Amino acid sequence: MSIQSIKQRFGIIGHASALDRAIDVAMQVAPTDITVLISGESGVGKEVFPKIIHHLSARKHGPFIAVNCGAIPEGTIDSELFGHEKGSFTGAHEARKGYFEVVNNGTIFLDEVSELPLLTQVRLLRVLESGEFIKVGSSKVLKTNVRVVAATNVNLQQAISSGKFREDLYYRLNTVPIYVPPLRERQNDIIMLFKKFSNDFAEKYRMPPLQLSPEAEHILLNYRWPGNIRQLKNMAEQISVIESNRTITTEIVHKYLPQTQTSNLPVLAQDAKKMEQEQGIDERNLLYRLLFEMRRDINDLKKVVGELADNGQLSGSFHEENPQLIKSLYKEPENDPPVLKNHKSSDSESHEGGDHHQIIDTYEEDTTDYIEESLSIQKKEKDLIIRALQKHNGRRKKAAEELGISERTLYRKIKEYDIVA
Repeated sequence: MSIQSIKQRFGIIGHASALDRAIDVAMQVAPTDITVLISGESGVGKEVFPKIIHHLSARKHGPFIAVNCGAIPEGTIDSELFGHEKGSFTGAHEARKGYFEVVNNGTIFLDEVSELPLLTQVRLLRVLESGEFIKVGSSKVLKTNVRVVAATNVNLQQAISSGKFREDLYYRLNTVPIYVPPLRERQNDIIMLFKKFSNDFAEKYRMPPLQLSPEAEHILLNYRWPGNIRQLKNMAEQISVIESNRTITTEIVHKYLPQTQTSNLPVLAQDAKKMEQEQGIDERNLLYRLLFEMRRDINDLKKVVGELADNGQLSGSFHEENPQLIKSLYKEPENDPPVLKNHKSSDSESHEGGDHHQIIDTYEEDTTDYIEESLSIQKKEKDLIIRALQKHNGRRKKAAEELGISERTLYRKIKEYDIVA
């Protein structure tokens, strides 16, 4: 049997080499009883490959059952897979056979196998190694002859590292791996699939078929398709039912694509890593800017202390250039006398020949709390962002350029500090 005949029999559409490779591996492994692990993103059509394997195997006349492991509650999944005895738990009014007993001499497809609880993974491992299992609430060992095909849309190696999946079970399932490519890796199949789906829905709902404009085709070809074939089929059905204009333009296509995913370039793993690095650089630049601002403020404070020590008062130009700082310095702290009042009340010292060190120490002691508060990086960062937004009348793009950070980082900081732009 050829790959093309398999495609026709199971309704597979596409000519991508990665897709043909997956079908070829399924055809080769089908006559054996080897356990197969199918991997691929959600919506790529992994569920068709267990059917290919089952119908091309010696078990084709035996039962076939597909189990979605993520849809069964953790408390009942052992009972569903392996069965239970009467009275083994609350609500077990009678004995029940599990899937592994029912599908004896057949094939069981475990979809979303990564969602299995760790204790259930131990039970599954025993079935794969010896064909033995025990019902919930029983001590009797039962035997089964079942071919297991599993599928996952997550990285099981990462799940192993995080302790959510057993490594020994992974290698037992992954005897023969089959990788189903995402739709973005099958770019030449996208238009073909859309036309097939739209024609099927046009016939189903008795409507004229859809026609794609060249511009609309370009959008579909360059869209990322995070939901893969399932998303494409869903969009084709919506357009077939809702749109009265049967010639699909770019405006119509955009209405059915999520705005957050309309980038015509795929975000690869290395691109995501690069984005994280750029974000780190943006934050580092902002931190450097904050440190420079803090240094300038410290120099201003030194200038204030120096003028107080030398003259007992501040110059008029400094008042004009730093009104906020002066206001803070002359503000009376709670429970303490004002700094300048404390300084002026010393009758035993003159401004010309007094003990400058005592004056500085008194000033520094009284303003310690203010300095610690004003030099908080978070506060300075928030103040800088507010000043930049005010300077550019709330235009975030201009404010981000002024701060030397990306718009993405600025948006996050605005949300983090609850700034009303």
